[in-house]
Amino acid sequence: MLEDSYLQLAQTILDHGTYKDDRTGTGTYSIFGYQMRFDLSKGFPLLTTKKVPFGLIKSELLWFLHGDTNIQYLLQHHNHIWDEWAFKNWVSSPAYSGPDMTNFEHRRLDDADFAPVYKATMQAFDDRILNDDDFAAKFGNLGDVYGAQWRHWQTRNGETIDQIANVIDMIKKTPDSRRLIVSAWNPEDVPSMALPPCHTLFQFYVADGKLSCQLYQRSGDVFLGVPFNIASYALLTNLIAKECGLQVGTFVHTLGDAHIYTNHVSQIKEQLQRQPKPAPQLVLSGAHDSIFDYQMSDIKLTGYDPAPAIKAPVAI
Repeated sequence: MLEDSYLQLAQTILDHGTYKDDRTGTGTYSIFGYQMRFDLSKGFPLLTTKKVPFGLIKSELLWFLHGDTNIQYLLQHHNHIWDEWAFKNWVSSPAYSGPDMTNFEHRRLDDADFAPVYKATMQAFDDRILNDDDFAAKFGNLGDVYGAQWRHWQTRNGETIDQIANVIDMIKKTPDSRRLIVSAWNPEDVPSMALPPCHTLFQFYVADGKLSCQLYQRSGDVFLGVPFNIASYALLTNLIAKECGLQVGTFVHTLGDAHIYTNHVSQIKEQLQRQPKPAPQLVLSGAHDSIFDYQMSDIKLTGYDPAPAIKAPVAI
């Protein structure tokens, strides 16, 4: 099955991972340097051993492709995966005057009395982001994260580089180039980002009429994050291949620190007991000349019949 590579990664970490402390204070079991390969001609690599919300993957990728760095767009599409980084900026600012949110990242999980206060405060924050553009402009922005680096890389002379548009143009004009690269890791901007890029660099490769993509990911949350990353870059490869008149080839996923958080171990063991099902198929509709024209309704899956979702906390 298409997801066997992912399941083998998870099992390898459980069997051979080294315990490491981490930035979030949660702790991980980790390995360094691992590669997976997915033949995109055999289907779309969205996990079937647990339900993965494809709508969140679509809206996040379109957010990146728009060059957007404000969570308002995500909230408009019911996507909350970046909320807590923006929320942290708000509750840490002088403008915040609500309940004490010190160390909310851990208290929301460990303190039953605090959890409903946190939930209500987060809901109020999301409502203001959605309905107050001035508030969203001030507290919804995450700094120069993926969208900014992909579409508006700042140069030292004050100009910007649209890496996505440039790489698509190169694929069309010079498909044999070995420079079909997009980088999200900008050392100058890392300190001002809400979260430094985990998926740092990707490269395209054209051969036999097929477009392949390799991603280098410096850090991968194997239970929650990596399934999203696999599907997101598979979708990106499909979108660019269609614009360039190519078929899809292989998605190669290279990981630096691949880890399972200590509070995800039981969940991933549960997942490994399940049998994968046939991969779904991706359907791209609409006669779009550019990937920047796609809307949520243009991107669909058929034949997706996953096992139930498995919940786990996000470490931030």
